[in-house]
Amino acid sequence: VHVIDKVLLPQEALDALMPPTPNIVELAMDTEFLSILVGALVQADAGLVDLLQTEGPFTVFAPTDTAFAALLDALGDDYNGLGDFDTPEEKALLAQILKYHVIAGTAAYSTDLSNGQMVETAQGESVTVNLTGGVFIQDKTDVDAAVAPADIAASNGVVHVIDKVLLPQEAIDALLH
Repeated sequence: VHVIDKVLLPQEALDALMPPTPNIVELAMDTEFLSILVGALVQADAGLVDLLQTEGPFTVFAPTDTAFAALLDALGDDYNGLGDFDTPEEKALLAQILKYHVIAGTAAYSTDLSNGQMVETAQGESVTVNLTGGVFIQDKTDVDAAVAPADIAASNGVVHVIDKVLLPQEAIDALLH
């Protein structure tokens, strides 16, 4: 007889006792301040909800509801809500903006990022990591997105919450000119 200091549990018992880790979409749906992001994924109607529920891994920079509200304000009277992205061209543009927030093929935690690192997004353009005075993501505008909180684990990747909607050059050309 050997005395041990813990109860040994088979994987089946652990699975029954521990709630499963949500995937990226489930995590966003369960986070109150990411509701507009979820709505944008649905509005874009580009299969992004299904994609972000696959095995991944993915790294997602998730803009808050406040970030989406600021973008809609900046776009002016033509865009008062996500429903204003209603033509096929506007939905495609919204999908491209959302893909600019996704890095496919890796779950990059903050410890995996380095200052000045350029990361290619699922949209095709890159974002740049800036670690000066915090963790920031640089898009094609003059304002960086601050990451807070970072490193929210999902079953198929990791989510970093950001305080602005990242804009690829394609979106700037289409929306802000």
